[in-house]
Amino acid sequence: MTQKGGLASLGEIMQLAYVPDDFDAAVQHWTQTMGVGPFFLIEDIHLDGMKYKGAPTEARFDLALAYWGDLQIELIRPRDDHPSIYSGEYADVGGGLHHVCILVDDIAEAYAACERHGAEIVIEGKFGNSQVIYADPGKGPGSLIEVLQQDPDGPDLFGMIKAAGADWDGSEPLRTLG
Repeated sequence: MTQKGGLASLGEIMQLAYVPDDFDAAVQHWTQTMGVGPFFLIEDIHLDGMKYKGAPTEARFDLALAYWGDLQIELIRPRDDHPSIYSGEYADVGGGLHHVCILVDDIAEAYAACERHGAEIVIEGKFGNSQVIYADPGKGPGSLIEVLQQDPDGPDLFGMIKAAGADWDGSEPLRTLG
């Protein structure tokens, strides 16, 4: 049950995200053992205006996305040791859940909700015209919440990835985007 006004009131979880020690082994596990795929890889991402705990950072990362039914699975591979949630205090989750993601229509309301509930904004930035924040509600690694406001005029990337998984035959488990 969602408490009125709590962070859960911003929206439902649409993604489970992991930062595996061995990215390739994680892709293999998810595609072969779990039957989830195909994963779509986006390489060398740097968020525009990216800040870690309020300070600019040059952190870069790769990510791979697939769907398990309606639930998105994200695998993240950091490219460097610049300050971010993929290195340092937030990175050590032992291969377990790193964060969850919710989609919102109004990122300003997400910022306000985080402030009301004492959730520290640890990463913020833009990816194209989409805006994203990662908030720590106070329990450290594995409890981060990603809040994403997608570009309403952008391509339906998530829809394309989900559709590819609907009738996936197991071929080409990792596909590169852009």
